[in-house]
Amino acid sequence: MDFLYEIRVGLSNAIFECYGLNIHHNDIQVSETRKEFNGDYTYVVFPLVKELKLKPTDIAKKLGSTLVDNLDIVVGYECVQGFLNLKLSDSFWIDCLHRISKENKYGYATSNYKKVLVEFASPNTNKPLHLGHIRNILLGWSCSRILIANGYDIINTQIVNDRGIAICKSMLAWQKFGSGSTPQSTGIKGDHFVGDYYVLFEKAFVEEYSTFQQTAEAQIVYVESGSSDTKEDFFKKYKNQYFNTYSTLGAEARTMLLNWEKGDQSTLELWRQMNQWVYEGFDVTYRNMGVDFDSIYYESDTYLLGKDVINDGLDKGYFYKKDDGSVWVDLSNAGMDQKILLRNDGTSVYITQDIGTARQRYLDHKMDGMVYTVADEQDYHFKVLFEIAKRMGEPYADGLHHLSYGMVDLPTGKMKSREGTVVDADDLIDEVIEEARILSAERGEIESLSKPDQENILRKIGLGALKYFIIKVQPQKRMTFDPKESVDMQGQTGPYIQNAYVRIQSVKRKMTDNVHIEWNQYEEINEFEKTLIRHLINFPDIIKQAGEQLDPSTIANFAYALAKDYHRFYHEVRILNAETEAAKIFRTVLSDRTGYVLMTAMDLLGIEMPERM
Repeated sequence: MDFLYEIRVGLSNAIFECYGLNIHHNDIQVSETRKEFNGDYTYVVFPLVKELKLKPTDIAKKLGSTLVDNLDIVVGYECVQGFLNLKLSDSFWIDCLHRISKENKYGYATSNYKKVLVEFASPNTNKPLHLGHIRNILLGWSCSRILIANGYDIINTQIVNDRGIAICKSMLAWQKFGSGSTPQSTGIKGDHFVGDYYVLFEKAFVEEYSTFQQTAEAQIVYVESGSSDTKEDFFKKYKNQYFNTYSTLGAEARTMLLNWEKGDQSTLELWRQMNQWVYEGFDVTYRNMGVDFDSIYYESDTYLLGKDVINDGLDKGYFYKKDDGSVWVDLSNAGMDQKILLRNDGTSVYITQDIGTARQRYLDHKMDGMVYTVADEQDYHFKVLFEIAKRMGEPYADGLHHLSYGMVDLPTGKMKSREGTVVDADDLIDEVIEEARILSAERGEIESLSKPDQENILRKIGLGALKYFIIKVQPQKRMTFDPKESVDMQGQTGPYIQNAYVRIQSVKRKMTDNVHIEWNQYEEINEFEKTLIRHLINFPDIIKQAGEQLDPSTIANFAYALAKDYHRFYHEVRILNAETEAAKIFRTVLSDRTGYVLMTAMDLLGIEMPERM
């Protein structure tokens, strides 16, 4: 729906009439007039100056006068150097609201018949989901919904990291300290139950390492290292090497991993059981966050993928083999380095698995592209992966995108899973809902509702606060998560936007007349109404921009600006007691469409709107 089509065509005609230049209307850019100037939309005439060799102000004045004479919707203009600021008629804005009110899926694009796979979440099965996962999940889910609004067919997926030494640490700790306990017997959610044993392993290992440092053997290790560090500083750095050489717990965990790779039945049974506990816990968290997946891949199935693809690429000359038998790719002409793809013993490296998984996903889904929602620590990895896909001529290579995002810190520093200092996703969800409960009790607005209805509203408010706080930050920015600030119900928050929607629902409940009848007698609108309509006009472009940039914060900031202007409209303009019946109907329809756009925008972010709060 191109609301500015008539203006751009009018400008194209005016340029031809005044100067004989043929400029297609699609090549004419019109933008909103800056607030410090008079006008609604601005056309910049500077591109015409070079060809016409005339003063920009003279060009602007002549075009403005021509538009006023020939285009009914242009009722005035102002020239500021080379900027032609056009003032549009009230009928233009009223007609725009008419057109918007008739759209069922306003803002959504028609299908482009392209399929995109969006990967997000991708947790490890040795710990519960935490704050870092929340940002990942919210970004992936909202980008998925935004792409749907842009006409794409979307497949939500994740790859679960369900194998490796970290998984074995949890398994070994349960064997040693679990005494046969289960999530059911302890009443602990499955992913938390397994995560507790991961933390318990780390504590046991720290004790073991501390004891080792007091031994004569440790003194020999320190002396023979020839390190210039103090003994204390040396052993801070030596921890990982100790795990792989001297540690009893480390040896047991590595043996368990080897047994898993050999297919030892008892090891596999324990692995399946503990993973199942975690999956059941994850599913609860996903449901609480309102997300789901169309397909799930498991690293235990995919870690051997890719070797055949690499060997095929070797045969076709995309890669090369070194004297030791290892396979490499030279990416130096693309500004990167040489990258190993297969070790000399034929085993895979991490990127080998990603190459194979991408190929398998294409075979499964025949998608046109993939979006990987992964923290910016992996920026280089994905540059390499995408370049390899292009060189191999993969059919999806041109549609690959890394949705890179900054890490989430706490005010006290980085989170550490092994030390149990993470902000747990489930606890955080409970906390923001509790804050919503406290706020609601102070307002007393929903006391008359049933308990289930109250809890549903509190859930929407709490999750709206949490989700909006994270999504409103541009993905590329590293952010510090302050739990106290996140549940603030004032300012640029989810509940502030939800409250605008609730106000609109209250207006609609009080409006007993048919708000969808024509408002032909309403002819003169005010600036508050015009501001809201301008927001509504911009909504399809905001969705398009967010989809092109894969940046949900674009929609989050739009929703806040719209809510803020509606709150102002609500306080400054009479709606139900308007001066005329036509004004009442017009403003009610404007409120209704504003509510619809607010709801749609927040839905694209995965945020539900309550009817009351």
